[in-house]
Amino acid sequence: MLLARTLKSSTFTLALVCVALFSGAVFGLLGYVYWATTDYVRNRCDRAISADRALLVQAYGKAGRGALVALMNRRLAERGFEGGIYLLADPAWAVLVGSLKSWPAPLRAGHGWADVEAPEAAGHLRLRASYETLPDGSHLLVGRSLDDLDRFVGIIKTALAYGATLTFVLAAFAGVSVTRRTVGRIEAINATTRAIMQSGLGKRIPLRGTKDEWDQLAENLNAMLDRIEELVREVGQVSDNVAHDLRTPLTRLRGRLEKAYHHVLDPEDSHALVADTMRELDAVLGTFSSLLRISRIEALDPRSTFRVVDLDQVAGEVAELFDAAAEEKGGRVKFESSGRVPVLGDRDLLFDAISNLIDNAIKHGGAGDVQVTVRNNDHGATISVADRGPGIPLEERKHVLKRFYRIEHSRSSPGNGLGLSLVAAVAQLHEAHIEMGDNGPGLKIQLQFPAAESSAGDPARSLT
Repeated sequence: MLLARTLKSSTFTLALVCVALFSGAVFGLLGYVYWATTDYVRNRCDRAISADRALLVQAYGKAGRGALVALMNRRLAERGFEGGIYLLADPAWAVLVGSLKSWPAPLRAGHGWADVEAPEAAGHLRLRASYETLPDGSHLLVGRSLDDLDRFVGIIKTALAYGATLTFVLAAFAGVSVTRRTVGRIEAINATTRAIMQSGLGKRIPLRGTKDEWDQLAENLNAMLDRIEELVREVGQVSDNVAHDLRTPLTRLRGRLEKAYHHVLDPEDSHALVADTMRELDAVLGTFSSLLRISRIEALDPRSTFRVVDLDQVAGEVAELFDAAAEEKGGRVKFESSGRVPVLGDRDLLFDAISNLIDNAIKHGGAGDVQVTVRNNDHGATISVADRGPGIPLEERKHVLKRFYRIEHSRSSPGNGLGLSLVAAVAQLHEAHIEMGDNGPGLKIQLQFPAAESSAGDPARSLT
């Protein structure tokens, strides 16, 4: 099964293409080496033949055929010229002196260069020769053995054959091995995905510990599955919390309506019943409005609405707005800033996020003051909201930004657990980092915004 998938794999096809290209390049290189070397050896042989022929013709020109015969005899007798072929024939093609017993039949027409078979040439099978007719009608042939060239050609051909065989064997082994490994890893991912579809999100892709790209892919996919599983749990938790938060007001609404249905109410009681019903409905509608607003914030395109905003001005307005609410609980909203602090964002969303932070600090911070601080540093703008209340336990801090999550699991106190979720959505939209820390006592929430980058010549993105 795995072998069949390996042979059908696109990776195997790609491996074959690479092998073909590599083999073509190797054979092309060997072919060039073969052609260049044989051409060099042949040219060298031709130059040697031309040099010998020039000496013989010069001797003939100076002293006639007798001097030429004497020179050829000396050449034949000298050692070190075993590869040289010399042949002089009379006008009737009878051999006068030379290495061959007879004049080669293919060379009896005119003059020039030729490769000739000469089995009687003292062990030389093939010759490279230059031949011509002298002024007295005699025929002169000067040549060299092609044995060295033939041996070289044989070596090259043998190397090409062995190289081709080895290349194809290694390429086939490498292609099948690599493809088999790739198909095996892909099949492991496919098996995990099938198991997830059948039994749920609890399965994970196995890692081999090689830290290669396949392990990195598996780690990323496992991280994605972890995130999906977490989101599914959050959706389930949100559904449970929505049902829990809406069940109480809807139950009260039904009780009031049932009371109105079964009893005759005087105008004053009817007015109070309607007012309580409207308050309950407003709370329910407020919950859904908050959910819709968070969803819309998460779906926004930052580039379409963002401008350079003065965070100092926005935070100051929110602090002034909530100061009266803090005074009712015996505290104050203290605001501290280092001056104008530009950030790139949506002014209304930043206003809502800061409002939720300060409102949360006033509601849960006891009777103490709320400190709002805005700073500009090398990394961008920072706003922090600190209270003097009981704070949030360390193990709960990673959960309080989720929708409908409340530290009070009985959910008996007012609120729907969406305030900090809206803050988290706005922070994510603005690429801001949220940090929670102890205020000793109390809670300190800090938003770190990236540095604002705007074009000075663009009035649409000017500081507002």
